[in-house]
Amino acid sequence: MDVVTLGPLAFASGRLAAIIGFFVFLGLGSFLAGRYDKRLAPWTTAAVLSGLIAARALHVLMHLDSFLAEPWRALYVWQGGFSMIGGAIGVAITLVFLMRESRQTLPLAAVPLAAGCFVWFSLTMLWQAAEGPAAPRFTLANLDGSQFVALSERGGRPAVVNLWATWCPPCRREMPLLAEVAAARADVDFIFANQGEGPAVIKAYLEDENLRLEAILLDPARSLLRHYAAPGMPVTLFLGADGQVVTTHFGEISREALNAAIARLIPADKE
Repeated sequence: MDVVTLGPLAFASGRLAAIIGFFVFLGLGSFLAGRYDKRLAPWTTAAVLSGLIAARALHVLMHLDSFLAEPWRALYVWQGGFSMIGGAIGVAITLVFLMRESRQTLPLAAVPLAAGCFVWFSLTMLWQAAEGPAAPRFTLANLDGSQFVALSERGGRPAVVNLWATWCPPCRREMPLLAEVAAARADVDFIFANQGEGPAVIKAYLEDENLRLEAILLDPARSLLRHYAAPGMPVTLFLGADGQVVTTHFGEISREALNAAIARLIPADKE
């Protein structure tokens, strides 16, 4: 399951695991620095910074064609997009410099690093093993009210379900990308489930933005947000042919994240 709920809050499991591992690393590093060797304190800070920079840089390089078309998106870190391998390289470089300055400190430095990674990977595997919610059985009307659709009765095709609203800035920013990919993909259904707005507002928005969306559903009671325990919008759900959630993206989605998530829905022999 890609969503973890803590009381009224919901988080993407991969990001939450990384954040918890990050704080374990920082906390244990600070404790060891105060208890044994003060040189560990600047090392932990340097390791975090170099790891984040290297993780983002390698992600950009791995999708260079996409970023060359829109180079400013390399700074859009809120969309996600960090390479675990790149992060490991950045931290390893910091370790090399630490070895040059003080070999005695290296074993201590390895303790918070190993603990943080262990927590990160363990929580990721634990949460990913849990099964996400099935597609809901309740029906939602399409934009003109001519038919009602239940996500649980869609005919066995994978789907990308976007929960959005016209007043939501990140929803508006990502919508042209979603519309473009939806028009280009015949192997995946795209469903745009508007949360809490009426047909007139939606039609005015589509006309103003010159957008064409084929499958719009109206969810005036925001039932899908509650069903999938989403903390806000936008949320993009990737459903397998069986209706189960394969992965979830909270917040504005990037082209790279969208394509990678769709690839998880389609068997390799059908791509």
